[in-house]
Amino acid sequence: MMKKGLLILLLIAVGICYLLYDSEKYVFEKIADNVYVIHGPLDEPNAKNRGFMNNPGLIVGKNGAIIIDPGSAYGVGKNVMIAAEKITNKPIVAVFNTHVHGDHWLGNQAIVERYPAVKIYAHPNMIEQAKSSEGERWIALMSKLTEGASDGTIASYPTDTTTHLQIIKAGGEAFRMHHDITGVAHTNTDLMIEHIKTKTLFMGDNGLVHRHGRFDETSDMHGNIAVLQYATDLNLTYYVPGHGPTGNATTTVKPFLHYLQIVQDEVKKGYEQDLTDYEIKPIADKKLTAYHDWHGYESNMGKHIGKMFGEIESLDE
Repeated sequence: MMKKGLLILLLIAVGICYLLYDSEKYVFEKIADNVYVIHGPLDEPNAKNRGFMNNPGLIVGKNGAIIIDPGSAYGVGKNVMIAAEKITNKPIVAVFNTHVHGDHWLGNQAIVERYPAVKIYAHPNMIEQAKSSEGERWIALMSKLTEGASDGTIASYPTDTTTHLQIIKAGGEAFRMHHDITGVAHTNTDLMIEHIKTKTLFMGDNGLVHRHGRFDETSDMHGNIAVLQYATDLNLTYYVPGHGPTGNATTTVKPFLHYLQIVQDEVKKGYEQDLTDYEIKPIADKKLTAYHDWHGYESNMGKHIGKMFGEIESLDE
């Protein structure tokens, strides 16, 4: 009996240490007055990171706190809240979700559990798609990718839709909504959130740094280029990408914009020369050496060439 009791205590201790170690990975960095970001890992969701990979944001207002993209799972959302409570003891009064991909919003569950009346804002397309099938699809996908480490996650959907240039006030802070710039960019559910006082733009996955993402069937690379140009023209002070380090327009917006422009230029030239996307890929690769060390380059660059080729071919019809 003694041995069994000691084993149980040991397992509990190991579990507690594991949770504490896990929570220590979640640290909000101050980027502006009362504005903080956890810069998540750049790798793919896996058992070790429990699916955590995005950049949750925290704004501390006079009357409450606001969270942007609380992460990919219930456990991730819990750790984001623990990190937020190290910054402020104010209640979370609002959440913004930047788009439908579950690595950004499934952490809503932890916040709703603690604050059932919290308002969660998102693009109307995001809410519709999440409720119809994407929520459950992402829960299953995260479970598979994390080998069950994200299990227990339940989709907690946004409650309020947004419109382009709408001003939303929460916690004594004001936010301007930016979406439908081109209709479709990273997805057709994209919402960018501007914290007006500090001139900070949370870009979602329209903006990426040191990491390449997929462009699936709901994306448009030409649209993403236009959105990044739009974001640059806003002339704000801080830009928070969906993945990668926060910075100004030069360090955080333009690198991915230039990558997409090079892909666009090389594919367009190759298309006009009747080259296939496979023939264009090695030519473009030589022009993209500055991006070879970005996470996911090898697995995604060829797909980006193919996606851009299809878009240019469609525009030529």
